[in-house]
Order: sequence, then C-alpha cells, then structure tokens
Amino acid sequence: MAGASLLTLLDDVATLLDDVSVMTKVAAKKTAGVLGDDLALNAQQVTGVRPARELPVVWAVAKGSAINKVILVPLALAISFFLPWLITPLLMLGGAFLCYEGFEKLVHKWLHSKEEAEHREALREAVADPGKDLKALEKDRIKGAIRTDFILSAEIIAITLGTVSDQPITMQLTVLVVIAAAVTVGVYGLVAGIVKLDDLGVHLSGKTSSTAQAIGSGILTAAPWLMKGLSVVGTAAMFLVGGGILVHGIHPLYAWIREQTAGLGSFMGTLGPVLADGAVGVLAGAVLVAVISGIGRLRSGS
Repeated sequence: MAGASLLTLLDDVATLLDDVSVMTKVAAKKTAGVLGDDLALNAQQVTGVRPARELPVVWAVAKGSAINKVILVPLALAISFFLPWLITPLLMLGGAFLCYEGFEKLVHKWLHSKEEAEHREALREAVADPGKDLKALEKDRIKGAIRTDFILSAEIIAITLGTVSDQPITMQLTVLVVIAAAVTVGVYGLVAGIVKLDDLGVHLSGKTSSTAQAIGSGILTAAPWLMKGLSVVGTAAMFLVGGGILVHGIHPLYAWIREQTAGLGSFMGTLGPVLADGAVGVLAGAVLVAVISGIGRLRSGS
C-alpha cells in the first residue's frame, strides 16, 4: 500500500509539473512582447554607465525587479480570487498600454527630439568628466529602471494571470512564480551578458591569436546591431501581443478577422490573424498616442 501510495503521489506530482510546464509555455509565448521590450529597455538603462559599474547597476535593478514581483504576484492572486471579473479589463488595459508604448517608441524621436538631445548631451558631459561624482546619476538610473520594470512586470503578470485564470489557485500560484522567477533571472542575466559584450570584444581583440582578434572585432561590430535588433523585435512583438489581447477581448472583431482569413489556405489562415492583430495594435497605439499627446498639449497650453 505504501509503495502504491508513493507511486500515486509521484504520478500526481509528474502530472502537476507537466501541467505547469504547458501553462508556463503558453504564458511565456503571450508575454513575449513585454519580454523583448523589457530586455532592450534594461540593456539601454546602463548605457553611459562606466564599465566598472555596469554589473552592479544591473544587479541593483534585478533586486528591485524581484521585489516588484514579490508585490505583484500576491496582488494578482488576490484579484483572481476576490475580483475575477477584473482580469479581462486589466488584460485589455495591459494590451492597450503595450500598443501605446510600441507606437510611442516609433514616433519618439519626433515627439521628444529636444528632450532626447538635451538628455544625451548631459549624459555625455557627465561621463566625460572624470572628476564628476556619478553616484546620483547612477541612483536615478536604477530608480528609473525599477519603475519601468514595475510597469512591464505588471503587464507580464496580468497576461500570465489571464492565461491561467480558469485553473485552480495552486496552479495559478505555481505558474506565476515560475514566470516571475524565469523572467527576472533570464532578462537580467541576458542584460548582464549584453552590456559586457563590448568588454569581451576588446579583450579578444587584444589577443595575439588572429582568430581571437577576428572574433573580438566581430563582437564589437555586432553588439550595437544586437541592441537595435532587440529594440525592433521587441517593438514588433508589442504590437502583435497587445493587438492580440485587444482583438481577443472584442469578440465581434475576433470573429470577423477569423472569418475573413479562414478561406485563405493553411499558411495565410495562420499568418493572416497574426498580421491582423499587429495592424490592430498599430492602429490602437496611434490613436492612444494622438489622444494622450493632445491632452498633454491642452494641459500645457501649447
């Protein structure tokens, strides 16, 4: 009997882990847009920080991110348990924010060109002055990165919660914890690697081996393009994920898109809805940026 009970327990545990794995994979796919943006934004946060302080800054932001998730996961479970009707509106709000943030990134250089130029100039002056104390600048960067992480983490947790909202509370807790831990470790581990790519490139370039020098030169050439690629992929994914959330929340629109793409063949039948989700994301983002920018101009009186 004891052996049979142990086997039953092991089977239950294996089934639970398999369910968690499946639900986690689904949640991870749905949060891909936020993850891409989270990675690119956090890697950019340490731009201008002196090399010796890059990893300490990443570590400080990672600790702040972990604290953010310690707050957000119980809050998400409380909402799921006491206010389950609030999950869909929160998802829609998160999707709309993704679309807004994605479109704002596209037009940022036109909307905020003056502020961006002033910020870059101040940053260059601060870094170029060896006698200047950069602790205040570093603390501001860390606080800003943690604030940004809180927003992005809230989106990730909300999307994950929407994926597992029909599961038992223990399953919700397990998936939320797995996603929160994986996102924190994965994102900030990759950020640490990315910000040190240039150091690796310089180190290899100084070797006597021609192969090492070639690899080092390749890394130094590729590192800026990697950052740009992450930003582009993250922005595109934000439109796809955010638009998909909005489309799924508006049932007549969802049904119409699926009806229009159903007869296009297997390839376009799969790709069509994805492109439609992205188009809805871009349109929603454009409308939100226009509305919020208009409100901002009215308030400033300009």
